[in-house]
Amino acid sequence: MDNPYLEVISYVERIHRQFLEVVKLELEGFGIHDINNVQAMMLFNIGDAEMTVGELTLRGCYLGSNVSYNVRKMVENEYLAHERSVHDRRSIHVRLTEKGIKLRDSLTTMHRRQAEMLSRAAVGTDDLQAAGVTLRRLERFWIRATDLVQRPQPLAAGSSSPAQPLFA
Repeated sequence: MDNPYLEVISYVERIHRQFLEVVKLELEGFGIHDINNVQAMMLFNIGDAEMTVGELTLRGCYLGSNVSYNVRKMVENEYLAHERSVHDRRSIHVRLTEKGIKLRDSLTTMHRRQAEMLSRAAVGTDDLQAAGVTLRRLERFWIRATDLVQRPQPLAAGSSSPAQPLFA
């Protein structure tokens, strides 16, 4: 690919997918079959916190997955406890159960083991820090870019021509 921008976007997506495959293999190695890789990473991202399902959605990368469905399955399989908010009955708070904490701890061990293995793959701390800086810059760029995207304007009542774009 001769466009570095498109190449990076492609790498980010493939790397995330490959990481989820590694998590899936770890779960199989633990003999765990009642939770999938995406659910396991949601659980990991909750950590010691208690949060709403909305906060969980904002905290992680769960594209292509239904967060509410995954939370319900983790509650059914006793990885999460949930309760409705006292202040907003539409909001549900979740936290890890003992079973969830045990799996989270196993995933933490997996992360540590993988971090130690990176040196054998010629990926050092400096490389990771540089990648992190670049990815944070891209994230900020894309956040700002959402404000600059030209959105179609609704037609005014009785108007026969579309509204002018905000940025020309």
